[in-house]
Amino acid sequence: MQFSINRSRFINQINNVQRAISSKTTIPILTGMKLVATEQGLIITGSDVDISVQTLIEQSDPDNDLNIVTPGAIVLPARFFNEIIKKLPGEDFSLKIVENNQTIITSGNSEFTLNGLDANNYPHLPEVENSDQLTITAEILRQLVNETVFSASTQENRPILTGLHLKISGNQLLAVATDSHRLAQRKVTIANQNQADYDIVIPAKSLTELVRSFNNGEQDVKISISENQVLFEFAKTLFYSRLLEGNYPATDRLIPDQSTTQLEFEAKNLLAAVERASLLAHASRNNVVRLVIETGTKKATIYGNSPEVGAVEEILQPSQISGDDLEISFNPDYLKDALRAFGDTKIKLEFTAPLHPFTLKPLSDAENFIQLITPVRTF
Repeated sequence: MQFSINRSRFINQINNVQRAISSKTTIPILTGMKLVATEQGLIITGSDVDISVQTLIEQSDPDNDLNIVTPGAIVLPARFFNEIIKKLPGEDFSLKIVENNQTIITSGNSEFTLNGLDANNYPHLPEVENSDQLTITAEILRQLVNETVFSASTQENRPILTGLHLKISGNQLLAVATDSHRLAQRKVTIANQNQADYDIVIPAKSLTELVRSFNNGEQDVKISISENQVLFEFAKTLFYSRLLEGNYPATDRLIPDQSTTQLEFEAKNLLAAVERASLLAHASRNNVVRLVIETGTKKATIYGNSPEVGAVEEILQPSQISGDDLEISFNPDYLKDALRAFGDTKIKLEFTAPLHPFTLKPLSDAENFIQLITPVRTF
């Protein structure tokens, strides 16, 4: 195999592949990056078993300045190969395989020899049937993930909760994440040409890496689903992820359908107040803030306390307040994550009882986006 290519274009294209490569894998060859040179271009693959990413750098694109001299394939140690390419002196570099999978990389006056591995020993990518595909824009998928995935569990004692639950029915996609202490639920409309129904759970880590791979420009993402794998196709890139096995818990029953106390806030104003209250709460072992609502006087006050450091008290400025008086305690980090997901919009908080979960919804889209937080017992 021998080729030459523009160095900066190559670095940009392999960033996504690099996300799938882990140094902690138990399969040594997966610490490497697979390069395959064909007449069409350069196919680059990375995988850690859970996630596999493959991208194509086309020879026909003049911006790539790609010249395939001899086709072939090699697996190179990803960490060293990446660092070498980033630090080469020239605008272009060339790569050539000599005997025993040794690879010579040259650029300007610099020459590296890197020991490679036989590409035939690299695991095959999963097979996913792509005749029935869903289509969603990258921007909507990024928003969907960013608004929900932080509520997924990071504890492996219940693996199913470490994923994002996706239910697709007709043209509606419902995404739910929960760690049993909080929940985020979002509905969006997608193009589902075959109108098939799906019920899958994708690891939160996979989706976080997926949305980081998107360019800022508008692009469509095609989604193909098999029994234990999901494939996302975008911008000459294939992104595979395994699916989590098991039944996701029924979360619909967790969301209350009525409330006794209601508050309305600008999300960014409430976020700032919670951040201030949590400064001292974090110094305490229980990391709890307290919210006291007095509807008669139209007053809401947030308290943070650490016996070792001190206390904070702040009167909030809700735009609307109604219902019964209430005193409730909760983890401020959960509320901060939820408020950040709303961005710059007006939201409604709805409470039912001091020890019952409360909800947050945007006033402009309350039917399609909801966050739920379980309070903390302090007595």
